[in-house]
Amino acid sequence: MPIRQRRCGTVVDTSKIEKPAMNQRFAIFALFAVLLAATVHAQDDHPFSIEPITSFDEPWTLTFLPDGRMLVTEKKGNLFVVAQDGTKSRPIQGLPDVDYGGQGGLGDVILHPDYADNGMIYLSYAETGVGDTRGAAVLRGVLELGDRGGRLTDTEVIWRQYPKVLDDGHYGHRLAFDDEGYLWISSGDRQKFTPAQDMQSNMGKILRLHEDGSVPEDNPFVDYRDEEPLVDGVGPYDQVWTLGHRNPLGMAFDADGQLWVIEMGPAGGDELNRIIRGENYGYPIVSNGDHYDGREMPDHDTRPEFTAPVITWTPVISPGDMIFYGGDRFEGWQGDAFAAGLSSRAIVRIRFDGDDASELERYDMGARIRSIAEAPDGSVWVLEDERGDSQGRLLKLTPRG
Repeated sequence: MPIRQRRCGTVVDTSKIEKPAMNQRFAIFALFAVLLAATVHAQDDHPFSIEPITSFDEPWTLTFLPDGRMLVTEKKGNLFVVAQDGTKSRPIQGLPDVDYGGQGGLGDVILHPDYADNGMIYLSYAETGVGDTRGAAVLRGVLELGDRGGRLTDTEVIWRQYPKVLDDGHYGHRLAFDDEGYLWISSGDRQKFTPAQDMQSNMGKILRLHEDGSVPEDNPFVDYRDEEPLVDGVGPYDQVWTLGHRNPLGMAFDADGQLWVIEMGPAGGDELNRIIRGENYGYPIVSNGDHYDGREMPDHDTRPEFTAPVITWTPVISPGDMIFYGGDRFEGWQGDAFAAGLSSRAIVRIRFDGDDASELERYDMGARIRSIAEAPDGSVWVLEDERGDSQGRLLKLTPRG
């Protein structure tokens, strides 16, 4: 009896599908075995061992609590407390409703600098707007933990992307605190291009706020309306630290307090940018990549008025996250950055020399890497994406030997 399958609304009679010959199936199997062996061999050459700990349903990020446990987000709207042996809490209660779909959902989670005293955490997520619009938002609240899970209380939304737009891409919404207690937010261009250059939108920007979402008086564009009297008087330009960004998904401070952002380019031209107060990084006017439809974009060297990236990648690495390593468990890693690579299925090691940087090594992980974090003991933990053959696993990396 033929088997009938439904594909995109069409019924397919599988009895009429030509089966590959035995030798063809053997060749396919042999090729798969060779590729798998090559990946295993490549990982054997890594300076670290990889230990799978547990897995998640579309994980997005992780951050460490002071006691060594982790907070892990899933895009569909779940937050878990996870022990280093992989034991998970029940989903944390009291989270906001998220607009899950495409690149949207629950995103980043970070601790308040005084978390040990106030228990406060910050979450980014995609929220629904009017008429099928959506945008990123940032919420803070107090995390009350119990034996089996916990609850987020005293919540308030302290920031929103403006304006909300159609579609579900390029939210960005990475979060970080600096040593002075300022909150930094990366805000993607939402695949709309022009908002990255529009000072009446906070999309395509890197933003600097106080911990409560209010605007510091020394931000570079707080007097923008005085200089440009035709702009909207309630525009979010005062939040902006830099502009001209596309999809900034990695954001981290080096040991000297300098902020670096790694972001996805279009077709080519992923960027590592040194973030300088008030600078314009040029997107979508310039990029070292091109549009997906084949239209060319001028490179950065054609428009020197825009700040050029320190590194560009073509082919792309598709960065999803970035950290600076500060521990002592991996010899020689101190001060290097490590980027989580999605399409590159790798961890990319970046070496810095003052204001310059270059790719030093690339570790093939055999899966799309979504997030990366350093534990209090100096081990490195990564989250796989859950797409294709990537399994959404939490992996622990420790030095070999």
